[in-house]
Amino acid sequence: MPTANQVIEQQLRERGLQLLGPCDHLSHRTELLAESALLRDFTPAEAELLGAHMLRIGAQPGQILIAEGEASDWMMILLHGTVDIGKRKVGAEMDSQEPGDTTRLAVLRQGAVIGEMSMLDGEPRYASVWALSEVEAAVLTRPSVTRLINSHPALGAKLLVKLTQQLAQRLRNTSNQLVKILRKTGPA
Repeated sequence: MPTANQVIEQQLRERGLQLLGPCDHLSHRTELLAESALLRDFTPAEAELLGAHMLRIGAQPGQILIAEGEASDWMMILLHGTVDIGKRKVGAEMDSQEPGDTTRLAVLRQGAVIGEMSMLDGEPRYASVWALSEVEAAVLTRPSVTRLINSHPALGAKLLVKLTQQLAQRLRNTSNQLVKILRKTGPA
């Protein structure tokens, strides 16, 4: 029976993503550590431990990194490149590639975290993610987070706090956008 990591590696390969090996020397990426809201408070030693629990992948422009509706338990940290986050419009088919069938939610760059909600709760992906440029990302799985918590509890707790802070900030931003829309449209 394949391990959880082997299953994820197979999913990534099937998507056409390039597996680049472990995420060694994460602490050497000083610009990334300074820019990333998730990583900026990590010491070099903590960054190395976290990197040891992640797999590096590569994608070319136009490749899908995450597909809306898929079930998976991993997230990515963008190490290099830019991605587009999009949500299917109501009524668009699951596999539709027609222009205008998706709404752009965000464009994210180096240091951003994507897919953390599904990694944490195991629910299907809320949106799709496409590479806009050449992308290098680090994949962190739920089983890897569990191993990290068991072997380095302080680092595991720090990671979970940082992820919670990012989720709270996204919820705040979404709530603010909703309020703006409701103000424009007036009472129902």
